[in-house]
Amino acid sequence: MKYSALTHWVGGTAVPSNDPTLAVYSPLTGEQISTVPMSGFEALDQAVLAARGAFEAWSQKPIKERVGVFYTYRHLLEKNMQELAALVREENGKTHSEAIAEVQKSMEVTEFACSLPQLTAGEVMEVSRGVECRSEYRPLGVVACITPFNFPNMVPNWTLPNAIALGNCVVLKPSELVPLSSMRIAELLKEAGLPDGVLNVVHGGKDMVEAICDHPGIHAVSFVGSTKVAKLVYARATSHLKRCVALGGAKNHLIVLPDAHVDMTASNVAASMSGCAGQRCMAASAMVAVGAADAIVQRIVEESKKIVPGQNLGAVISQAAKERITGYIDQAERQGAKVLLDGRNVKVQGSENGYYMGPTVLDYVKPEMAVAQEEIFGPVLSIMRTESLDEAIAIENRSPYGNAAAVFTQSGGLARYVAERASAGMIGVNIGVPVPREPFSFGGWNESKFGACDITGKSSIEFFTQIKKTTTKWNPEARTNWMS
Repeated sequence: MKYSALTHWVGGTAVPSNDPTLAVYSPLTGEQISTVPMSGFEALDQAVLAARGAFEAWSQKPIKERVGVFYTYRHLLEKNMQELAALVREENGKTHSEAIAEVQKSMEVTEFACSLPQLTAGEVMEVSRGVECRSEYRPLGVVACITPFNFPNMVPNWTLPNAIALGNCVVLKPSELVPLSSMRIAELLKEAGLPDGVLNVVHGGKDMVEAICDHPGIHAVSFVGSTKVAKLVYARATSHLKRCVALGGAKNHLIVLPDAHVDMTASNVAASMSGCAGQRCMAASAMVAVGAADAIVQRIVEESKKIVPGQNLGAVISQAAKERITGYIDQAERQGAKVLLDGRNVKVQGSENGYYMGPTVLDYVKPEMAVAQEEIFGPVLSIMRTESLDEAIAIENRSPYGNAAAVFTQSGGLARYVAERASAGMIGVNIGVPVPREPFSFGGWNESKFGACDITGKSSIEFFTQIKKTTTKWNPEARTNWMS
C-alpha cells in the first residue's frame, strides 16, 4: 500500500484502532492505497471526551485569538496546495485542476472564518435610562461534521474553520472512501497552532454515523451526502434533541431558451455535466430545451467530445458507481432516449483498471424516466424538450430536490421570470454551476436540505452558536419604568 494504515486523530495525536478495517482504493487505478478502521461508539466516545476536555479553554479565548489559527492555516493550505491536491486526486479520482480548485475553495472558506470577529460582534443598546441590553454569540460545545466522498478537502473545510473559530470543538467523520485528506487537514491545523482536542477525526461507516447521532455529548451535527441518508441522519439526530443541518442530493435543471448564446451555453452545460465526473450536488444532469434547440444540442455534443477520460475528466469513485451509472444509461436507451454521445465502456491507456466513465449525452428523454428524475452522480446529461417556458418550469418544480437551477437566455426579463419560479435554493443565470461565493451561504431547498440554516457563510454563524442576552443596571437612582 502507498499509505500506511489509517488511525483516528484524538487529542492532537494519531490513535491506532483494533477495529476491523476497510480497504481504501484509488479510483484512478483501482489499486488499494490504504486501510481505514471501521469503528463505532467506543472510538467516538474517546474523541468526544477529548473535545469536551479542550472546550472550556478554547471557548474562553477571545474570537480574535481563535481566528489567528486560521490565518496560519490558510497559509499552510496555500503552501501545501500541490500535496493536498495530489491526495484528493489519488483518493477521489479528480483531475489535477479540479483538485487544485477544491483546495482553493478551502482557502476561501477559511478566509471567511477569519472575518468572523467583525460579523459576530453582537449588539449593545441603552434600552432605558441606566439600563443596557447586550447580545453575544456563544459556542454550542462539541459538534460533529459528517462529510462525503466527492470533496475530501473542501467539504470538511466548509464546517471546520467556522465551527472552530466560533469556539466549538469538533469531531469530524470523513467518508470511509476518502479518509486521507481529513487526516492531513488535522495535521495542518495542529501545525497552525490549534490546541489538542479541539479537532478530532474518527473513522467508520453506518455504525459511526449512528453513534454520532446518538451520543449525548454532541450538541449539533452537520451532514453532507445523499438525500436518503440525510433524512435518516436528520431524523435520528433531532430525535436526540441535537441541532442538525443535513444536505442531501440533487437533480439540477438547466432551462435553455431559444435566444441562449450558443457557445457560452454549450461550454457551460458540458462543463457542469462533467465536472468532477458529475459527482457533485451542483452538477447539471437535466437540461430542458425550450423550442428550437437542435443547434445548441449539437454544440453541447461537440463540447462534450472534448472532455476525455484520463485527461480532463476524472474517474468515478468506485466500480459499483460505474456500474450504477451505466445501468441508468442502458435503461434510458431501452425506454427510447437517443444516445448522442456514449460514455460507456471507456478505457484509459495505462489505467485500464481505473473507474472511468466518458461524458454521455441523452436526447429526447421523457420527464418520467428514471434518468430524468433520480440523482445519477456521473457525467450524464439528460435532455428533455418542451414547447413553452412554463412547461419547462413545471418540470423543474416537480422534482423533489431543490439544490440548484439555471436558465440560459439573453433576456433579463425571462431570466428573472425563471429565477422567481424555480424551486431551488441556488439559481444560476447563464452559469451552469451556481455555487455562491463567500459570504453567501451554500444550501438548497426541498429534499436537498433538512434543517434550518445553511452550512457555510453568514448562515452558519446561527447554526454553530447560541445567543446570550444580558440586561444590566448599575445606578439605583435611575428612574424606573416598565422596561427596567
